[in-house]
Amino acid sequence: MKYYLNKSNFFKYAVFALLIIRAFFNAVIPLMDKTEARYSEIARIMSETNNWITPQIDYGIPFWAKPPLSTWLSALSFSAFGVTEFTARFPSLLLSIALLFLTGKYATRKNLPFYLPAFILLTLPEFFLHAGVVSTDTALTFCVSLVMLSFWEAMQAKGKWYWKYLVFIGLGFGLLAKGPVIGILTVPPLILWLIINKKWTLFFNRIPLVSGTLIVLLIAAPWYYLAERETEGFIDYFIVGEHFKRFFDSSWKGDKYGFPKSQVLGMIWVFLFLFTLPWLQALLVKLWANKKNILQDKWVVFLLLWLLWTPLFFTVSKSLIHPYIMPVMIPIALLVVSLWQNIKQKKGLIIGSTVLPLLTVVVFIYSSYNNYIQHYANTDKYLIEPLNEQFKLYHLKNKSYSSQFYSKGKIEILPQKKLLYLKPTSAVIITHKDYQKLNDTIKNQLTLFHKNRKKGVYHTKQ
Repeated sequence: MKYYLNKSNFFKYAVFALLIIRAFFNAVIPLMDKTEARYSEIARIMSETNNWITPQIDYGIPFWAKPPLSTWLSALSFSAFGVTEFTARFPSLLLSIALLFLTGKYATRKNLPFYLPAFILLTLPEFFLHAGVVSTDTALTFCVSLVMLSFWEAMQAKGKWYWKYLVFIGLGFGLLAKGPVIGILTVPPLILWLIINKKWTLFFNRIPLVSGTLIVLLIAAPWYYLAERETEGFIDYFIVGEHFKRFFDSSWKGDKYGFPKSQVLGMIWVFLFLFTLPWLQALLVKLWANKKNILQDKWVVFLLLWLLWTPLFFTVSKSLIHPYIMPVMIPIALLVVSLWQNIKQKKGLIIGSTVLPLLTVVVFIYSSYNNYIQHYANTDKYLIEPLNEQFKLYHLKNKSYSSQFYSKGKIEILPQKKLLYLKPTSAVIITHKDYQKLNDTIKNQLTLFHKNRKKGVYHTKQ
């Protein structure tokens, strides 16, 4: 018993320490271009303009690429606590913490420490990263997990009545998190599990399809209706373009907001292997050793179908990025928990899994001390912050999302032909590549304030 309590305390204290580290990074690391700064700026504009129907990528320019759930959460955080990096990321941290507590009971059912799955999740590189990233993937992961775990609980003999409704609540909010992909990532593995275990009669007795569908529609349909009414064309772009054309064509010409994400076929498996070290590797070894008994455990089969379906689905897509594996972090952790008693090298796994989070702390301290973050980070924060309010701020040719966020939307695009006419009270951000292309007359009129590895901020000598 003493050994068990000591282990319980270790995982509890380790989880809280990892959450403190993650929260610290959320507060001090700048918002990076393109993705994180973009979603933060969309949320900032929403909070400022009080337009909660149409997310805007810039004032008056609708953002049709994603539904608004994660934007709503960050915008609410801005409205309640002010506009900072931490408040932009606060909803992702809260959703991640909710997932940590949602998984704890699956450990206690096996007489294991409540915080064991939380420890595993926070030492999975992909999960640890997205506990502090402004994106749609953490919200989608929460919704996928809610659907899958609620379905499992609803199908159990002693399952509480509310689980069967939480299945549909998860689907409804999933439609607001990232769209119809919530159904693509959850329904097929659930159907496969029903087929394998021949549970169709139980399914129709336990799952309220009619009232559940109404719940989904009540949650999601009003926003889709209002969004199309406010900006006609949204439904066609989002449903047809983002979900079909993007999936099959990484160079889709109709993309209004994205950037090329072309990968070789099957790259999703490489992402999965690398961003889940060392837990997935240990899990695969143990599953292979017990391959003859896998199908006898309905819970393990359920988790395996959940784990495998997402990478299988994205195997045929070239347009993907590593956050697409986020929804399978939960089944990886729960599978490790299920096989925990049979894992022999527990100490080595625990120590190895904490290397990355601790290494990030060391790297951050070293980089901060040597000003590497200010110089190398892909953000305009450190170019903008030293400027006084008296300066009118511009960005030559194309402004970045981080420059929009850190200037609170005040930065404007400046055509090159107007560089000679800048007032002394103006400052302009110019990439080093664009600066080299300027003629000597213009260069002689500019004085460098400061720079990083990609850009400099200048004002005129007049």
